[in-house]
Amino acid sequence: MKKLLTGDEAIAGGLYEAGVSFASAYPGTPSTEILENVAKYDGMYAEWAPNEKVAMEASIGASMSGVRSFAAMKMVGVNVAADPLFTFSYLAINGGFAFVSADDPGMHSSQNEQDNRNYAKFAKIAMFEPSDSQECIDLTKEAYRVSETYDVPVMIRMTTRVCHSKSLVEEKDRQEVAPVLYQKQRDKMDAVPAISKRRRYVIEEREEKLKGYAESCPFNEIEMNDTKIGIIAAGAAYLYAKEALGDKALYLKLGFTYPLPMEKIKTFSDNFDELYVIEELDPFMEEQIRHRKDTVIIGDIGCYALGGAAPLNAKDLAVCMGSAFSVAHGFSHGLQLSHQKKRVVACMGDSTFFHTGINSLTDVAYNGSNAICVILDNRITGMTGHQDNPGTGYNIKGEPARLIDVETVVKALGIKHVRTVNPLDLKAMKETLDWVFAMEDEPSVIITKWPCVLKKYSKEDKAQFNLDKTPCVVDADKCIGCKKCLSTGCPALRYDSETKKSNIAQADCVGCTVCMQVCPVQAISRKGDK
Repeated sequence: MKKLLTGDEAIAGGLYEAGVSFASAYPGTPSTEILENVAKYDGMYAEWAPNEKVAMEASIGASMSGVRSFAAMKMVGVNVAADPLFTFSYLAINGGFAFVSADDPGMHSSQNEQDNRNYAKFAKIAMFEPSDSQECIDLTKEAYRVSETYDVPVMIRMTTRVCHSKSLVEEKDRQEVAPVLYQKQRDKMDAVPAISKRRRYVIEEREEKLKGYAESCPFNEIEMNDTKIGIIAAGAAYLYAKEALGDKALYLKLGFTYPLPMEKIKTFSDNFDELYVIEELDPFMEEQIRHRKDTVIIGDIGCYALGGAAPLNAKDLAVCMGSAFSVAHGFSHGLQLSHQKKRVVACMGDSTFFHTGINSLTDVAYNGSNAICVILDNRITGMTGHQDNPGTGYNIKGEPARLIDVETVVKALGIKHVRTVNPLDLKAMKETLDWVFAMEDEPSVIITKWPCVLKKYSKEDKAQFNLDKTPCVVDADKCIGCKKCLSTGCPALRYDSETKKSNIAQADCVGCTVCMQVCPVQAISRKGDK
């Protein structure tokens, strides 16, 4: 029979159907109604505890005795209960154990907006995130199966919208679960240092097994649509995305969110040039998905240094002209010596490379580091007003001269891993970055080759590159006002706050087409194209 239930009511129903025997909680909106509804069911013991720590401890005790147990609290309550939770993660599960953390994005009834998904990662436990009332029932039941299969506490992460919104559910009968009779096993249940040290290895092995479960979990599913927009989302954020985009996007909907199914995410992501991770509060999933987030970008002296400012924020530090590669070399070694898992990317222009960058790259090649060195070859000395250099093929008088090829010089210095790429081709750039980040032990060089858009093009430039400067235009009917194009930092792009649409100043556009490539709905095209 189908019923209209809130998420809190559905959690209570899921506990009943899962055969849970013991439930404890401290009231706090938006989780309060869970235990109030648990108390209405026969066959489940329910109690209000003096605080969340006591509720967690009492439920842990019930689990250790051999029955399925449960605790509920709002997100700040987990702060109070964190002591027993983190330690219980090291101990053995007897009866299945799950608890609800009810987060409150928007602070409807809370003093802060903390994201308790981080607790799952810190405590190395499993986590589910339902998006509607039916999933509240289904994921609660699955939580107990996972808890007992993998010997792990399970967090059910709720949010205010899911707790208090109603949707239809299919109720089923209670499945009675035989208790696991208690037997003394101090080596698994006594949290003293000598035992916990051994249990740490068990926890790490368990997390690897949970990663395998995440890949096959039936609640991590792909929803296919005929589109090129990819969305990864969970919980209420998934419903927000569905409401906004409907069948205009292809979704990877996640119900099991820690550990994340990284292989499934990678396979899903390979289908898109643009992928959006939609979530409330912290970039919890985004930071795990974007492996390159923890990257240090070292700049140099040149016009490209402007990319260090918002919105690109493409530079963390710089020292002096021609220093980027040698600073990156020392930085990389320092990270390794201090066991910091970060990658270093260093950028400099072609004229700076000929000035002193060759010496810096010599150090990288000769002494060895895993620095990623990028040479921005715009075929001119752009910073000081477009003077020729050894890489342009012309001397100060504009006469033909020996062209010193950057790639040839780089290879001559002993760098084995070198690629030249058009920086305006975002797909090719992504492939190149995937290639270079996969190399963790040797130096590598990327040469981005495209003439400066402000230079007077030489006949060689015109022969080698497609220099079409036809400006781009925005189709206002297609534009959804997402502002993705503005993230490129292009000065030609504008956003109308009244119409909530983007537009392009024709006089400022150089026709690079980067905005065309990032637009998720193909609302941008070259002027005159259909």
